[in-house]
Amino acid sequence: MTLPSPPPEAPAPARRTHLLYLHGFRSSPRSAKARRMAEWTATHRPDLVFACPQLPPSPREAMALVDALIRDWPRDTMAVMGSSLGGFYATWVAQRTGARTALLNPAVNPARDLANHIGEQTCWQNPDEHFFFRSEFVDELRELDAGTLAHPERLMAVIAKGDEVLDWREMHARYQGCRIKLLEGSDHGLADFDDHLDELAEFLGL
Repeated sequence: MTLPSPPPEAPAPARRTHLLYLHGFRSSPRSAKARRMAEWTATHRPDLVFACPQLPPSPREAMALVDALIRDWPRDTMAVMGSSLGGFYATWVAQRTGARTALLNPAVNPARDLANHIGEQTCWQNPDEHFFFRSEFVDELRELDAGTLAHPERLMAVIAKGDEVLDWREMHARYQGCRIKLLEGSDHGLADFDDHLDELAEFLGL
């Protein structure tokens, strides 16, 4: 009697070669989480291409910059991480690329939330750095709404109930179907980011 052949083993996930980190509103590559990811990459994956660009205030220009940056990146071995407004942007990138993506207290409706912040702003990491958030940027944010998630299984969201800026219930509802790590406390900046880094790295395949 001939036994049936065993099913082929699933191929091992591709080893990530590129990681994009997108910072939040009024933030920069000098934020604590961005610097921590740069340090983690240098220590654990020095072969990984790590990019954390300074995003311009215009959402349209920010995504044009990202588009140009990742144009030649291999879609099957790149990963994305985004915090707050950067999480909103990262969701847009995920929709376009299918990349594995980690979201850290991601903004859900920044067009609504930032409509109250039109005018001159300063950078959290350096109050001497100023920029102007224009009214037309609100419309640009609306244009970047990603809609229904094409591959929710490729996204992971870390959501803090203690977020003092964004409503955790709104984030939780938006990312239903994704892998969600819901924190009972913490804060918007995820002061306990290191506690979740191993799990995030595992999910992203780093």
